[in-house]
Amino acid sequence: MDNLRSVIKKITNLHAVLFLIILVGCTSNSQKKENTESVINALTQAEEQQGWMLLFDGKTFDGWRGLGRDSVPEAHWIIEEGAIHKVESGKVPVQADGQPLKGGDLMTIETFRDFDLTFEWKISEGGNSGIKYNVSEEMSTRGGPSHEALGFEYQVLDDERHSDNQNPTHLSASLYDMITAENGTLKPVGEYNTGRVIFNGNHGEHWLNGVKVVEYDLGSACFDSLFQISKYKNNPDFPEKRAGHIILQDHSDAVWYRNIKIRIL
Repeated sequence: MDNLRSVIKKITNLHAVLFLIILVGCTSNSQKKENTESVINALTQAEEQQGWMLLFDGKTFDGWRGLGRDSVPEAHWIIEEGAIHKVESGKVPVQADGQPLKGGDLMTIETFRDFDLTFEWKISEGGNSGIKYNVSEEMSTRGGPSHEALGFEYQVLDDERHSDNQNPTHLSASLYDMITAENGTLKPVGEYNTGRVIFNGNHGEHWLNGVKVVEYDLGSACFDSLFQISKYKNNPDFPEKRAGHIILQDHSDAVWYRNIKIRIL
C-alpha cells in the first residue's frame, strides 16, 4: 500500500510540473503576441521615459489648425480609423453657391526647433503629399492670404504612378527639390510606411522604413549650392534655422497620417 501511495504521489507531482510547464509556455506565447502587436497613436512606457510626445491622439485635431487659419479646414481634413486623412479635393463637399470649400495645409500650433519626428503615412494611388518642417507661418503668408507652407519637405509620393517621379529629388522621403532619397524601399500603395525626420542644430536626416535615406548640414557648401538651384532660391530666408511648425501638406490628393510622435532634442 505504501508503495502504491508513493507511485501516486510521484504521478501527481509530475502532472503539476507538466501543468506549470504548459502554463509558462502559454504565458510566454501570450506575452510574445502582446509585445508584437503595434500600438497606434499611443506612447510606450519606454517612449514616455525617453521624452516622446504624441502630436496626434487618434481622435481629435487638438494641437492642430490650418495654416493661416484659426481652425482646421475640416471638409478637407478628417479623422478616419485612427488616422488624419486628407480628403481628395474632388470629393470635398461644395458650398451653397456650388463653389468647393477651400482647403489648405494642416499645421501644429506649437513650434519645434531641434527634434526627432516619427510618423506613419500611406498615399493614394497616383497621390502626392508631404510633411514640412522648419516652417514659418509669417514667411508662408507674407505675400498675402496663403494656406500653403514654405519649408523643408519630406516628400510623400506614389513613386510609380505620379508624374513627379520624373525628378529624382521629388521621390518619396527626399528633401523635396533639393536632395534625392537613396537606398530606401517603399511599401505598396495602400500600406503604411514609417517616416522619420531628425533636425538637430544644423544637421538634418530623413529616414524611410528604418533606413536613413537623406543627410545634410545647413550652411555647408553642398547645401548652399543645392539651395541655389532649387525652386526656393528666390526666398533667401528659406534655409535659415528657426523654431518652426510641422505641416501636413494639402496637395489635393488623398493621404493618411498616424502615429505622429516627436521628441525634443
